[in-house]
Amino acid sequence: MPIIEWSESFRMGVHPFDEHHQHLFLLINRTYDMFVLQEPKQHLEPVLDELIDYAIYHFSEEEFWMKESDYPKLVEHAMEHDRFSKRVVEFQAGYARGDSALTLEVLQFLHGWLTDHILKTDSEYACFIGTKKPCVILDLK
Repeated sequence: MPIIEWSESFRMGVHPFDEHHQHLFLLINRTYDMFVLQEPKQHLEPVLDELIDYAIYHFSEEEFWMKESDYPKLVEHAMEHDRFSKRVVEFQAGYARGDSALTLEVLQFLHGWLTDHILKTDSEYACFIGTKKPCVILDLK
């Protein structure tokens, strides 16, 4: 059973964004499934690494597209990406060293951050470039 399901509410109308976001959902779900099945660390670690590496790759691509369209909130958006990246890379390093464990709390954090980021921050960009109509930014808090 997935921890996160794709729905039309996540669609930005920007092909690369939507494709990347769907792939991130797939990776979070794969990580969650392995966690639930209590897969050994040596099987889980590469999947978690792929998830984090792909998220960081996606952020760089997203920021490139935003720069290309002169998005006025690029700096704030990039700072949000940076804060998330630092946090998950710290977790990733701790997990690899054996200092921290993959827990449901960590998976819920990834789920929550991704959905909130897409539905708020990325939606603002989609509204800016005109691919999301109507421009309703969901407030999840």
